[in-house]
Amino acid sequence: MTEFCRAACAFFRPNEQLTSLTPLGSGRVNDTWLAVTAAGGKYVLQRLNPAVFPQPAFVQANLCRVTAHLRANLPAESGFRVFQIFRSPTGETAWIDSSGAWWRLLSYLDGTTALDSVSSTAQARAIGATLGLFHRLLADLPSPPLADTLPGFHNTPLYLAQYDAILPQACQPEAADCRDFIAQRRADMRLLEDAKQHGEITVQTVHGDPKVGNFLFSPDGQQAVSLVDLDTVKPGLLLHDLGDCLRSCCNPLGEEVRNLDEVVFRHDFFAAVLAGYCSCAAGLLTPGDRRLLTDSARLISLELGLRFYSDYLAGSRYFKADHPEQNLFRARTQFALVRSIESQYSELTAAAAECAAQPDNSWRKK
Repeated sequence: MTEFCRAACAFFRPNEQLTSLTPLGSGRVNDTWLAVTAAGGKYVLQRLNPAVFPQPAFVQANLCRVTAHLRANLPAESGFRVFQIFRSPTGETAWIDSSGAWWRLLSYLDGTTALDSVSSTAQARAIGATLGLFHRLLADLPSPPLADTLPGFHNTPLYLAQYDAILPQACQPEAADCRDFIAQRRADMRLLEDAKQHGEITVQTVHGDPKVGNFLFSPDGQQAVSLVDLDTVKPGLLLHDLGDCLRSCCNPLGEEVRNLDEVVFRHDFFAAVLAGYCSCAAGLLTPGDRRLLTDSARLISLELGLRFYSDYLAGSRYFKADHPEQNLFRARTQFALVRSIESQYSELTAAAAECAAQPDNSWRKK
Protein backbone atom coordinates (compact mmCIF):
# COMPACT_ATOMS: atom_id res chain seq x y z
CA MET A 1 0.00 0.00 0.00
CA THR A 2 2.88 2.38 0.76
CA GLU A 3 4.02 2.09 -2.84
CA PHE A 4 0.58 3.17 -4.06
CA CYS A 5 0.55 6.05 -1.55
CA ARG A 6 3.82 7.38 -2.90
CA ALA A 7 2.68 7.00 -6.50
CA ALA A 8 -0.57 8.85 -5.77
CA CYS A 9 1.24 11.72 -4.07
CA ALA A 10 3.67 11.96 -6.96
CA PHE A 11 0.75 12.05 -9.40
CA PHE A 12 -0.79 15.10 -7.73
CA ARG A 13 2.34 16.88 -6.42
CA PRO A 14 5.21 15.75 -8.67
CA ASN A 15 7.55 18.49 -7.47
CA GLU A 16 7.23 17.70 -3.75
CA GLN A 17 9.11 14.95 -1.95
CA LEU A 18 6.99 12.85 0.40
CA THR A 19 8.61 12.53 3.83
CA SER A 20 5.94 10.87 5.99
CA LEU A 21 2.64 9.04 5.87
CA THR A 22 0.49 8.64 8.97
CA PRO A 23 -2.92 6.92 9.18
CA LEU A 24 -5.55 9.58 9.76
CA GLY A 25 -8.96 9.33 11.39
CA SER A 26 -10.98 6.32 12.48
CA GLY A 27 -13.05 5.66 9.36
CA ARG A 28 -14.14 2.09 8.70
CA VAL A 29 -14.59 2.36 4.94
CA ASN A 30 -11.85 4.28 3.10
CA ASP A 31 -8.12 4.35 3.81
CA THR A 32 -6.86 7.80 4.79
CA TRP A 33 -3.38 9.18 5.55
CA LEU A 34 -1.82 12.49 6.49
CA ALA A 35 0.91 13.03 3.88
CA VAL A 36 3.72 15.47 4.71
CA THR A 37 6.27 16.68 2.16
CA ALA A 38 9.80 18.02 2.55
CA ALA A 39 8.54 21.51 1.71
CA GLY A 40 6.22 21.38 4.73
CA GLY A 41 3.05 20.66 2.80
CA LYS A 42 0.34 18.72 4.62
CA TYR A 43 -2.24 16.78 2.63
CA VAL A 44 -5.02 14.27 3.19
CA LEU A 45 -4.48 11.25 0.93
CA GLN A 46 -7.44 8.92 0.48
CA ARG A 47 -8.08 5.61 -1.23
CA LEU A 48 -11.76 5.01 -1.96
CA ASN A 49 -12.95 1.56 -0.98
CA PRO A 50 -14.12 -0.04 -4.26
CA ALA A 51 -16.21 -2.60 -2.39
CA VAL A 52 -18.31 0.19 -0.88
CA PHE A 53 -18.20 2.71 -3.76
CA PRO A 54 -18.43 0.72 -7.01
CA GLN A 55 -18.87 3.95 -9.03
CA PRO A 56 -16.05 6.17 -7.76
CA ALA A 57 -16.41 8.63 -10.64
CA PHE A 58 -19.83 9.60 -9.26
CA VAL A 59 -18.41 10.00 -5.76
CA GLN A 60 -15.68 12.29 -7.01
CA ALA A 61 -18.04 14.34 -9.19
CA ASN A 62 -20.40 14.85 -6.24
CA LEU A 63 -17.50 15.90 -4.04
CA CYS A 64 -16.30 18.50 -6.53
CA ARG A 65 -19.78 19.99 -6.98
CA VAL A 66 -20.59 20.13 -3.27
CA THR A 67 -17.31 21.66 -2.12
CA ALA A 68 -17.47 24.28 -4.88
CA HIS A 69 -21.07 25.19 -3.94
CA LEU A 70 -20.27 25.40 -0.25
CA ARG A 71 -17.22 27.57 -0.83
CA ALA A 72 -19.13 29.94 -3.12
CA ASN A 73 -22.07 30.39 -0.74
CA LEU A 74 -20.55 30.39 2.74
CA PRO A 75 -21.46 33.42 4.84
CA ALA A 76 -18.23 35.23 5.68
CA GLU A 77 -19.09 35.27 9.37
CA SER A 78 -19.79 31.51 9.62
CA GLY A 79 -16.23 30.44 10.39
CA PHE A 80 -16.90 27.26 8.41
CA ARG A 81 -13.94 25.84 6.44
CA VAL A 82 -14.13 23.73 3.27
CA PHE A 83 -11.23 21.54 2.20
CA GLN A 84 -9.68 21.85 -1.27
CA ILE A 85 -9.51 19.05 -3.84
CA PHE A 86 -6.11 19.01 -5.55
CA ARG A 87 -5.67 18.34 -9.24
CA SER A 88 -2.74 16.82 -11.05
CA PRO A 89 -0.70 19.08 -13.37
CA THR A 90 -2.91 17.83 -16.21
CA GLY A 91 -6.16 18.57 -14.35
CA GLU A 92 -7.28 15.18 -12.97
CA THR A 93 -8.84 15.01 -9.51
CA ALA A 94 -8.25 11.27 -9.12
CA TRP A 95 -5.44 8.76 -9.64
CA ILE A 96 -6.37 5.13 -10.42
CA ASP A 97 -3.97 2.42 -9.27
CA SER A 98 -3.28 -0.90 -10.97
CA SER A 99 -6.07 -2.61 -8.99
CA GLY A 100 -8.61 -0.06 -10.21
CA ALA A 101 -8.95 1.79 -6.89
CA TRP A 102 -9.39 5.58 -6.99
CA TRP A 103 -7.14 7.92 -4.99
CA ARG A 104 -7.40 11.62 -4.29
CA LEU A 105 -5.50 14.38 -2.50
CA LEU A 106 -7.23 16.95 -0.29
CA SER A 107 -6.02 19.90 1.70
CA TYR A 108 -5.35 19.26 5.37
CA LEU A 109 -7.30 21.66 7.58
CA ASP A 110 -4.51 22.58 9.98
CA GLY A 111 -5.42 23.93 13.38
CA THR A 112 -8.42 21.63 13.71
CA THR A 113 -9.14 18.59 15.82
CA ALA A 114 -11.60 15.71 15.59
CA LEU A 115 -13.50 14.47 18.63
CA ASP A 116 -14.23 10.86 19.50
CA SER A 117 -17.31 11.88 21.45
CA VAL A 118 -19.25 14.89 22.72
CA SER A 119 -18.44 15.98 26.26
CA SER A 120 -20.59 19.11 26.71
CA THR A 121 -23.86 20.65 25.60
CA ALA A 122 -21.83 23.46 23.98
CA GLN A 123 -20.14 20.95 21.68
CA ALA A 124 -23.48 19.29 20.93
CA ARG A 125 -25.06 22.64 20.04
CA ALA A 126 -22.06 23.54 17.83
CA ILE A 127 -22.44 20.27 15.93
CA GLY A 128 -26.16 20.84 15.44
CA ALA A 129 -25.58 24.37 14.16
CA THR A 130 -22.89 23.19 11.74
CA LEU A 131 -25.14 20.47 10.33
CA GLY A 132 -27.93 23.03 10.00
CA LEU A 133 -25.64 25.38 8.08
CA PHE A 134 -24.54 22.51 5.84
CA HIS A 135 -28.15 21.57 5.04
CA ARG A 136 -29.16 25.19 4.55
CA LEU A 137 -26.39 25.85 2.04
CA LEU A 138 -27.10 22.69 0.05
CA ALA A 139 -30.87 23.16 0.00
CA ASP A 140 -30.48 25.24 -3.18
CA LEU A 141 -27.78 23.17 -4.90
CA PRO A 142 -28.50 23.72 -8.62
CA SER A 143 -29.82 20.91 -10.79
CA PRO A 144 -29.17 18.22 -11.76
CA PRO A 145 -29.41 16.32 -8.48
CA LEU A 146 -26.26 14.67 -7.21
CA ALA A 147 -25.65 11.08 -8.23
CA ASP A 148 -26.88 8.47 -5.77
CA THR A 149 -23.53 6.89 -4.91
CA LEU A 150 -25.02 4.42 -2.42
CA PRO A 151 -28.44 3.25 -3.66
CA GLY A 152 -30.49 1.98 -0.75
CA PHE A 153 -28.32 3.68 1.88
CA HIS A 154 -30.44 4.31 5.01
CA ASN A 155 -33.34 2.37 3.51
CA THR A 156 -34.14 0.45 6.68
CA PRO A 157 -36.65 -2.00 5.13
CA LEU A 158 -34.01 -2.91 2.55
CA TYR A 159 -31.45 -3.64 5.29
CA LEU A 160 -34.08 -5.76 7.01
CA ALA A 161 -34.62 -7.76 3.82
CA GLN A 162 -30.86 -8.27 3.48
CA TYR A 163 -30.71 -9.44 7.08
CA ASP A 164 -33.52 -11.93 6.42
CA ALA A 165 -31.51 -13.32 3.50
CA ILE A 166 -28.28 -13.59 5.53
CA LEU A 167 -29.74 -15.20 8.65
CA PRO A 168 -30.36 -18.72 7.25
CA GLN A 169 -26.80 -18.96 5.91
CA ALA A 170 -24.95 -17.08 8.65
CA CYS A 171 -21.17 -17.56 8.83
CA GLN A 172 -21.21 -16.69 12.56
CA PRO A 173 -23.39 -17.89 15.47
CA GLU A 174 -26.79 -16.21 15.52
CA ALA A 175 -26.69 -14.43 18.94
CA ALA A 176 -30.36 -14.88 19.83
CA ASP A 177 -30.62 -11.67 21.87
CA CYS A 178 -30.01 -9.57 18.74
CA ARG A 179 -32.33 -11.68 16.64
CA ASP A 180 -35.13 -11.29 19.20
CA PHE A 181 -34.53 -7.55 19.55
CA ILE A 182 -34.91 -7.07 15.79
CA ALA A 183 -38.02 -9.27 15.64
CA GLN A 184 -39.76 -7.16 18.29
CA ARG A 185 -39.26 -3.96 16.27
CA ARG A 186 -39.85 -5.10 12.70
CA ALA A 187 -43.06 -3.10 12.39
CA ASP A 188 -41.23 0.16 13.14
CA MET A 189 -38.70 -0.14 10.36
CA ARG A 190 -40.93 1.34 7.64
CA LEU A 191 -41.74 4.52 9.56
CA LEU A 192 -39.47 6.95 7.68
CA GLU A 193 -39.91 5.26 4.29
CA ASP A 194 -43.69 5.47 4.62
CA ALA A 195 -43.50 9.14 5.60
CA LYS A 196 -41.27 9.77 2.60
CA GLN A 197 -43.68 8.05 0.23
CA HIS A 198 -46.51 10.23 1.55
CA GLY A 199 -44.47 13.39 0.98
CA GLU A 200 -44.47 14.28 4.66
CA ILE A 201 -40.72 14.73 5.20
CA THR A 202 -37.93 16.67 3.49
CA VAL A 203 -35.79 15.18 0.73
CA GLN A 204 -32.74 17.19 -0.31
CA THR A 205 -28.93 16.95 -0.45
CA VAL A 206 -27.64 15.46 2.81
CA HIS A 207 -24.27 14.48 4.24
CA GLY A 208 -25.10 10.81 4.77
CA ASP A 209 -22.75 10.17 7.71
CA PRO A 210 -22.74 13.17 10.11
CA LYS A 211 -21.27 11.33 13.11
CA VAL A 212 -19.23 13.19 15.72
CA GLY A 213 -15.87 12.19 14.21
CA ASN A 214 -16.72 13.89 10.90
CA PHE A 215 -17.01 17.34 12.51
CA LEU A 216 -13.74 19.22 12.91
CA PHE A 217 -13.36 21.56 15.86
CA SER A 218 -11.10 24.43 16.85
CA PRO A 219 -8.10 23.35 18.96
CA ASP A 220 -9.95 24.13 22.19
CA GLY A 221 -12.76 21.78 21.16
CA GLN A 222 -15.46 24.44 21.46
CA GLN A 223 -16.22 25.67 17.93
CA ALA A 224 -17.15 23.33 15.08
CA VAL A 225 -15.37 24.59 11.96
CA SER A 226 -15.91 21.94 9.29
CA LEU A 227 -17.81 18.83 8.25
CA VAL A 228 -15.69 16.32 6.35
CA ASP A 229 -15.92 12.82 4.84
CA LEU A 230 -18.30 13.86 2.06
CA ASP A 231 -18.26 10.61 0.07
CA THR A 232 -21.80 9.82 1.18
CA VAL A 233 -23.25 13.22 0.17
CA LYS A 234 -26.30 12.53 -1.98
CA PRO A 235 -30.05 13.15 -2.19
CA GLY A 236 -31.69 11.84 0.97
CA LEU A 237 -33.84 12.58 3.99
CA LEU A 238 -32.98 15.37 6.41
CA LEU A 239 -34.19 13.04 9.13
CA HIS A 240 -31.57 10.45 8.19
CA ASP A 241 -28.86 13.03 8.77
CA LEU A 242 -30.44 14.42 11.91
CA GLY A 243 -31.13 10.98 13.33
CA ASP A 244 -27.58 9.80 12.66
CA CYS A 245 -26.09 12.96 14.13
CA LEU A 246 -28.23 12.60 17.25
CA ARG A 247 -27.39 8.91 17.56
CA SER A 248 -23.68 9.69 17.51
CA CYS A 249 -23.70 12.85 19.64
CA CYS A 250 -25.99 11.56 22.36
CA ASN A 251 -24.02 8.36 23.01
CA PRO A 252 -20.75 9.71 24.48
CA LEU A 253 -19.41 6.19 25.10
CA GLY A 254 -19.25 5.52 21.36
CA GLU A 255 -19.72 2.26 19.48
CA GLU A 256 -17.12 0.14 21.32
CA VAL A 257 -18.76 -0.54 24.71
CA ARG A 258 -18.31 -3.68 26.80
CA ASN A 259 -20.71 -2.88 29.64
CA LEU A 260 -24.06 -2.29 27.95
CA ASP A 261 -25.58 -1.05 31.19
CA GLU A 262 -23.48 2.09 30.77
CA VAL A 263 -25.00 2.99 27.40
CA VAL A 264 -27.27 6.02 27.84
CA PHE A 265 -28.81 8.34 25.26
CA ARG A 266 -28.11 11.81 26.68
CA HIS A 267 -31.29 13.90 26.88
CA ASP A 268 -29.32 17.15 27.38
CA PHE A 269 -27.14 16.53 24.32
CA PHE A 270 -30.26 15.70 22.27
CA ALA A 271 -31.83 19.05 23.14
CA ALA A 272 -28.56 20.92 22.49
CA VAL A 273 -28.03 19.40 19.02
CA LEU A 274 -31.59 20.25 18.00
CA ALA A 275 -31.35 23.76 19.43
CA GLY A 276 -28.20 24.40 17.41
CA TYR A 277 -29.70 22.89 14.28
CA CYS A 278 -32.95 24.82 14.51
CA SER A 279 -31.10 28.09 15.09
CA CYS A 280 -29.73 27.69 11.53
CA ALA A 281 -32.17 25.54 9.60
CA ALA A 282 -35.56 25.22 11.30
CA GLY A 283 -37.07 26.59 8.08
CA LEU A 284 -36.18 23.34 6.31
CA LEU A 285 -38.26 21.17 8.62
CA THR A 286 -41.80 20.21 7.63
CA PRO A 287 -44.44 19.32 10.25
CA GLY A 288 -43.69 15.67 9.45
CA ASP A 289 -39.98 16.18 10.07
CA ARG A 290 -40.72 17.82 13.43
CA ARG A 291 -43.07 15.04 14.46
CA LEU A 292 -40.49 12.33 13.75
CA LEU A 293 -37.34 13.89 15.24
CA THR A 294 -37.15 11.48 18.18
CA ASP A 295 -38.08 8.53 16.01
CA SER A 296 -35.32 9.42 13.55
CA ALA A 297 -32.68 8.94 16.26
CA ARG A 298 -34.31 5.70 17.42
CA LEU A 299 -34.66 4.25 13.93
CA ILE A 300 -31.14 5.16 12.78
CA SER A 301 -29.74 3.50 15.92
CA LEU A 302 -31.88 0.45 15.21
CA GLU A 303 -30.79 0.45 11.56
CA LEU A 304 -27.09 0.66 12.41
CA GLY A 305 -27.43 -2.12 14.94
CA LEU A 306 -29.18 -4.21 12.29
CA ARG A 307 -26.34 -3.51 9.84
CA PHE A 308 -23.63 -4.34 12.38
CA TYR A 309 -25.40 -7.58 13.30
CA SER A 310 -25.96 -8.53 9.65
CA ASP A 311 -22.29 -7.90 8.90
CA TYR A 312 -21.28 -9.99 11.90
CA LEU A 313 -23.44 -12.87 10.61
CA ALA A 314 -21.87 -12.51 7.15
CA GLY A 315 -18.30 -12.56 8.47
CA SER A 316 -17.63 -8.79 8.68
CA ARG A 317 -17.43 -8.05 4.96
CA TYR A 318 -18.42 -4.37 5.16
CA PHE A 319 -17.35 -2.84 8.48
CA LYS A 320 -13.70 -3.26 9.37
CA ALA A 321 -13.31 -5.47 12.45
CA ASP A 322 -10.29 -6.35 14.56
CA HIS A 323 -11.80 -9.62 15.80
CA PRO A 324 -14.74 -11.85 14.75
CA GLU A 325 -17.18 -10.57 17.41
CA GLN A 326 -16.46 -6.84 17.13
CA ASN A 327 -19.47 -6.10 14.93
CA LEU A 328 -21.65 -8.13 17.31
CA PHE A 329 -20.50 -5.91 20.17
CA ARG A 330 -21.23 -2.86 18.04
CA ALA A 331 -24.74 -4.14 17.27
CA ARG A 332 -25.50 -4.72 20.94
CA THR A 333 -24.34 -1.19 21.76
CA GLN A 334 -26.74 0.30 19.22
CA PHE A 335 -29.59 -1.84 20.49
CA ALA A 336 -28.84 -0.66 24.05
CA LEU A 337 -29.03 2.90 22.72
CA VAL A 338 -32.45 2.14 21.21
CA ARG A 339 -33.66 0.91 24.60
CA SER A 340 -32.42 4.09 26.25
CA ILE A 341 -34.25 6.26 23.68
CA GLU A 342 -37.43 4.25 24.14
CA SER A 343 -37.26 4.65 27.93
CA GLN A 344 -37.12 8.45 27.52
CA TYR A 345 -39.41 8.74 24.51
CA SER A 346 -41.97 11.15 25.99
CA GLU A 347 -39.32 13.49 27.43
CA LEU A 348 -37.28 13.50 24.22
CA THR A 349 -40.35 14.17 22.08
CA ALA A 350 -41.29 17.13 24.27
CA ALA A 351 -37.75 18.54 24.02
CA ALA A 352 -37.77 18.12 20.24
CA ALA A 353 -41.09 19.94 19.92
CA GLU A 354 -39.79 22.82 22.03
CA CYS A 355 -36.62 23.21 19.92
CA ALA A 356 -38.46 22.96 16.60
CA ALA A 357 -40.97 25.59 17.69
CA GLN A 358 -38.30 28.24 18.14
CA PRO A 359 -38.14 30.84 15.35
CA ASP A 360 -35.39 30.48 12.79
CA ASN A 361 -34.29 34.09 12.41
CA SER A 362 -31.32 33.33 10.18
CA TRP A 363 -33.13 31.98 7.16
CA ARG A 364 -36.48 31.12 5.65
CA LYS A 365 -37.09 28.35 3.17
CA LYS A 366 -38.03 29.84 -0.20
